[in-house]
Amino acid sequence: MFENLMATAVLPATDLDRARRWWHDTLDREPMYVEAESGNLFYDVGGTVVLVYATSFAGTAQNTAFNLVSDDLDRDVAALRERGVVFHDYDFPGLKTVDGIADLGGERSAWFSDSEDNIIAIGQPSPEMRELADAMRAGSVG
Repeated sequence: MFENLMATAVLPATDLDRARRWWHDTLDREPMYVEAESGNLFYDVGGTVVLVYATSFAGTAQNTAFNLVSDDLDRDVAALRERGVVFHDYDFPGLKTVDGIADLGGERSAWFSDSEDNIIAIGQPSPEMRELADAMRAGSVG
Protein backbone atom coordinates (compact mmCIF):
# COMPACT_ATOMS: atom_id res chain seq x y z
CA MET A 1 0.00 0.00 0.00
CA PHE A 2 2.74 2.49 0.92
CA GLU A 3 5.61 1.07 -1.14
CA ASN A 4 5.78 4.10 -3.45
CA LEU A 5 5.85 6.78 -0.74
CA MET A 6 8.62 9.30 -0.41
CA ALA A 7 9.22 11.78 2.36
CA THR A 8 10.11 15.46 2.39
CA ALA A 9 11.04 17.89 5.10
CA VAL A 10 8.78 20.93 5.49
CA LEU A 11 9.87 24.27 6.92
CA PRO A 12 7.64 27.33 7.32
CA ALA A 13 8.64 30.84 6.29
CA THR A 14 7.01 34.17 7.01
CA ASP A 15 8.96 35.80 4.17
CA LEU A 16 9.89 33.53 1.25
CA ASP A 17 12.27 36.08 -0.30
CA ARG A 18 14.20 36.38 2.97
CA ALA A 19 14.21 32.60 3.36
CA ARG A 20 15.49 32.14 -0.19
CA ARG A 21 18.35 34.58 0.47
CA TRP A 22 19.20 32.75 3.72
CA TRP A 23 19.27 29.36 1.99
CA HIS A 24 21.55 30.80 -0.71
CA ASP A 25 23.85 32.85 1.52
CA THR A 26 24.08 30.44 4.45
CA LEU A 27 23.73 26.94 2.99
CA ASP A 28 24.85 27.57 -0.63
CA ARG A 29 21.55 26.25 -1.93
CA GLU A 30 19.44 27.34 -4.87
CA PRO A 31 15.89 26.04 -5.13
CA MET A 32 15.59 23.02 -7.38
CA TYR A 33 12.03 24.16 -8.06
CA VAL A 34 9.92 27.24 -7.33
CA GLU A 35 6.17 26.75 -7.46
CA ALA A 36 4.84 29.57 -9.65
CA GLU A 37 1.49 30.11 -7.95
CA SER A 38 2.49 29.90 -4.29
CA GLY A 39 6.16 30.81 -4.47
CA ASN A 40 6.98 27.68 -2.45
CA LEU A 41 10.65 26.75 -2.60
CA PHE A 42 11.98 23.21 -2.97
CA TYR A 43 15.60 22.42 -2.07
CA ASP A 44 17.70 19.27 -2.23
CA VAL A 45 19.71 18.73 0.93
CA GLY A 46 21.65 15.48 0.96
CA GLY A 47 19.06 13.78 -1.21
CA THR A 48 16.12 14.96 0.88
CA VAL A 49 13.64 17.38 -0.62
CA VAL A 50 12.97 20.34 1.68
CA LEU A 51 9.82 22.38 1.07
CA VAL A 52 9.94 25.96 2.36
CA TYR A 53 6.43 27.41 2.29
CA ALA A 54 4.78 30.66 3.33
CA THR A 55 2.82 30.79 6.58
CA SER A 56 2.42 33.20 9.46
CA PHE A 57 3.26 30.37 11.90
CA ALA A 58 6.94 30.20 10.96
CA GLY A 59 9.34 30.11 13.87
CA THR A 60 6.72 29.25 16.50
CA ALA A 61 7.98 25.71 17.22
CA GLN A 62 10.46 25.54 20.08
CA ASN A 63 11.93 22.23 18.96
CA THR A 64 14.39 21.14 16.30
CA ALA A 65 12.61 21.40 12.97
CA PHE A 66 15.39 20.16 10.69
CA ASN A 67 18.57 18.16 11.22
CA LEU A 68 21.77 18.26 9.19
CA VAL A 69 24.33 15.46 9.48
CA SER A 70 27.99 16.44 9.16
CA ASP A 71 31.14 14.40 8.77
CA ASP A 72 33.16 17.25 10.33
CA LEU A 73 31.17 19.35 12.79
CA ASP A 74 34.01 21.73 13.66
CA ARG A 75 34.61 22.57 9.98
CA ASP A 76 30.91 23.12 9.26
CA VAL A 77 30.22 25.13 12.42
CA ALA A 78 33.18 27.37 11.57
CA ALA A 79 31.88 27.84 8.00
CA LEU A 80 28.40 28.69 9.27
CA ARG A 81 29.83 31.18 11.78
CA GLU A 82 31.74 32.84 8.94
CA ARG A 83 28.34 33.34 7.27
CA GLY A 84 26.89 35.02 10.35
CA VAL A 85 25.18 32.07 12.01
CA VAL A 86 24.89 32.38 15.79
CA PHE A 87 24.58 29.08 17.63
CA HIS A 88 22.21 28.55 20.52
CA ASP A 89 23.57 27.83 23.96
CA TYR A 90 21.69 25.37 26.13
CA ASP A 91 22.09 24.33 29.74
CA PHE A 92 19.45 21.70 30.48
CA PRO A 93 19.73 18.49 32.48
CA GLY A 94 21.50 16.11 30.09
CA LEU A 95 22.27 18.81 27.49
CA LYS A 96 24.87 21.53 27.87
CA THR A 97 26.58 23.36 25.05
CA VAL A 98 30.08 24.79 25.24
CA ASP A 99 30.72 27.46 22.63
CA GLY A 100 27.49 26.32 20.95
CA ILE A 101 28.38 22.62 20.73
CA ALA A 102 27.05 19.77 22.87
CA ASP A 103 29.02 16.57 23.40
CA LEU A 104 26.45 13.81 23.63
CA GLY A 105 28.71 10.88 24.42
CA GLY A 106 30.27 10.07 21.08
CA GLU A 107 28.02 12.35 19.09
CA ARG A 108 28.26 16.13 18.90
CA SER A 109 25.58 18.63 17.91
CA ALA A 110 24.90 22.34 17.63
CA TRP A 111 21.69 24.28 17.06
CA PHE A 112 20.92 27.54 15.26
CA SER A 113 17.94 29.32 13.77
CA ASP A 114 17.28 30.09 10.13
CA SER A 115 15.96 33.43 8.89
CA GLU A 116 12.44 32.37 9.90
CA ASP A 117 13.37 31.33 13.48
CA ASN A 118 13.09 27.60 12.73
CA ILE A 119 15.57 25.67 14.87
CA ILE A 120 18.06 23.65 12.83
CA ALA A 121 20.47 21.12 14.31
CA ILE A 122 23.77 20.11 12.82
CA GLY A 123 25.43 17.06 14.26
CA GLN A 124 28.31 14.70 13.80
CA PRO A 125 27.19 11.19 14.71
CA SER A 126 29.42 8.52 16.17
CA PRO A 127 31.06 6.26 13.58
CA GLU A 128 28.55 3.53 14.48
CA MET A 129 25.55 5.83 13.97
CA ARG A 130 27.02 7.13 10.69
CA GLU A 131 27.40 3.56 9.47
CA LEU A 132 23.80 2.80 10.45
CA ALA A 133 22.53 5.97 8.72
CA ASP A 134 24.46 5.09 5.55
CA ALA A 135 22.98 1.58 5.64
CA MET A 136 19.47 2.98 6.10
CA ARG A 137 19.94 5.30 3.12
CA ALA A 138 21.13 2.36 1.04
CA GLY A 139 18.09 0.35 2.12
CA SER A 140 20.20 -2.42 3.62
CA VAL A 141 18.91 -2.27 7.21
CA GLY A 142 16.17 -4.55 8.44
